[in-house]
Amino acid sequence: MSAIKLNPDRIEAAQAGDAKALNEILACSRQDLRRYAEHHCVVNDVEDAVQETLFMASRRMGDLRSVESFTSWLFRIVKNECNRMRRGWRMLTNQEIGEEIEPVATPEPLAWRLDLARMMAALPPQYRAILLLRDVEGLSLEELGERLNLSLPGTKSRLHRARMLARARLASPDESPESVLPGFDDEP
Repeated sequence: MSAIKLNPDRIEAAQAGDAKALNEILACSRQDLRRYAEHHCVVNDVEDAVQETLFMASRRMGDLRSVESFTSWLFRIVKNECNRMRRGWRMLTNQEIGEEIEPVATPEPLAWRLDLARMMAALPPQYRAILLLRDVEGLSLEELGERLNLSLPGTKSRLHRARMLARARLASPDESPESVLPGFDDEP
């Protein structure tokens, strides 16, 4: 975003509730948000992500901690919105919109889900957390590292160990973690 267009006084005024200042800074930010979203969203979701970001920013302007962090705050909102939309697309990939979903689960998938739930519950917390953040919430390796206070190599190592332990636990659910993956609780 252009520093010339975004006057810190206007951002402060918007934080204080000045609707005109808010509209002005959001209008100035729109093109930069769009360019950023084009790199992080599916093409069809770019405009929706920008609209949602502008809406959220207008409603949550009071959450902004400092004027200097305004642009990074907006970019974080649009990136999170792109990630949310991408997760929605993944859920629809194997189904047509409007297609009826089978309401009754067959015994095999139900048993598989129970095995998966038991395996996740049996994992040590650090491995359960990294699997959930990566595979369920869809965080990138960098975001995982930030969230868990790990370096990139440490993040990759922990994720690898978590997946190895999860696979082994699914294959042999009654065995202890030490027999399945020796030294599993040693952190790199």
